[in-house]
Amino acid sequence: MSAPLWTSADMALVTGGAATADFNVIGSVSIDTRTLKPGDLFVALTDQRDGHDFVEAAFAAGASGALVSRKVGDGPQIVVDDVLKALEQMGIEARSRCAAHRTAVTGSAGKTSVKEMLAQIYRAFGPAHWNVKSFNNHWGVPLTLTRMPEETTRAVFEIGMSTPGEIAPRSHMVRPHTGIVTCIAGAHLEGLGSLSAVAHEKADIFAGLEAGGTFILPADDEFFEYLAGRARRFCPTGNLESFGHAANATARIVGYETDGQESRIQLDVVGKPVLVKLNAVGEHWALNAAAAVLAASQSGLAVTDCAEALSGYTPPPGRGTSERLALPGGGHITLIDDAYNANPASMRASLAALTRRPEGRRLVALGEMLEIGATSDEEHASLAAPVVETGAAGVFLVGDKMTHLADSLPPQLQQIWAPNWEELWNQLEKTLQDGDVLLIKGSNASGMGRLADRLRQWSEPALGKMDSGAESAAEVG
Repeated sequence: MSAPLWTSADMALVTGGAATADFNVIGSVSIDTRTLKPGDLFVALTDQRDGHDFVEAAFAAGASGALVSRKVGDGPQIVVDDVLKALEQMGIEARSRCAAHRTAVTGSAGKTSVKEMLAQIYRAFGPAHWNVKSFNNHWGVPLTLTRMPEETTRAVFEIGMSTPGEIAPRSHMVRPHTGIVTCIAGAHLEGLGSLSAVAHEKADIFAGLEAGGTFILPADDEFFEYLAGRARRFCPTGNLESFGHAANATARIVGYETDGQESRIQLDVVGKPVLVKLNAVGEHWALNAAAAVLAASQSGLAVTDCAEALSGYTPPPGRGTSERLALPGGGHITLIDDAYNANPASMRASLAALTRRPEGRRLVALGEMLEIGATSDEEHASLAAPVVETGAAGVFLVGDKMTHLADSLPPQLQQIWAPNWEELWNQLEKTLQDGDVLLIKGSNASGMGRLADRLRQWSEPALGKMDSGAESAAEVG
């Protein structure tokens, strides 16, 4: 039987809290009673809601104990002054007792994809650990650390931000051996004001880098030298590596081709040629693959092994996945769901990837981009050319900021605007026909992910109309 993840004695010692009873955490660590499993520790964080209101529900679901700032009910608890602070202390202790190679990832776009790619590689070579979903904020990073088993050999942590000063403390918490900046682009400009400020903040991923660690940077980025300078100031003994198309990149992209379903990416990593095959479309995936293979090779793995382990990667939902959905009236469409989030750079990448998809009438449904700052109107309007280049037959736009794109599109291009996704749905439903390829993308708060979900629900009844030998109505490709 494996050792418990935490004992009440260990938690009390690390946090300075008081245990109401002895208990062992034989599961993981949870902040949500809806997903809590028997044996988990429930952490009563106070965020949008007070976690203490759910302590009794956690025990009813089988929690082994709870981390609280005030005792609730009769179940075993660790009572501390500040639950979030205690979670941070436990995260640091989990890191200290584990000898895993730690990789930290940030950037304006691609950080979740690179994190997921590294997780796939690391899982192939022993006990691995990584953020669930995009748990990359002030509670997500310590929670991920606190969940890390002592026997983990490789771990990857996504670190994000929304306002200045958030990345550095999370980097110090993780103490990465390898740090990655995927790119610098116009995300969070509302809180940071300029691309230079974004670069300054993202470079803080190296603030906690272990001595002699590795910083990995995008070779083609205009902020490459600035990022390198900041990294060297944080870690003078660190090693600089890079990825991209530049001739001097450590991991150089030498070829990209796709059949509209799968991408074949040729890389040269320190003179070693390797091929990576992904179930994803778009040249931006080549950059993600180059960063992931390079970073994984810093953990003691051979480049060829890293490339082989990454091959076959399929993005998680909402990150550019391709699905074949049945239409209630007969026929099928291809849904490209890239609706998890959006900024100007990721919008352009997703639109460019659409041109690589198989033949079919192309439709684009875009939600507004948020947190872009003072240049928001111009950034939305500037998407007109990339949209036109997709050859789209129709454009569906959601949100007030998307009116600037609507005004910039050619008048002959069919377009429909709505203030929210719900009001767009009927128009989209009436437009779809057999063979269409539909891209859905937008900032998370624009609700485009819910539009994609509504499309799937609408498609489900069509399953009953299909022959028994027909393909699934939702094939991930």
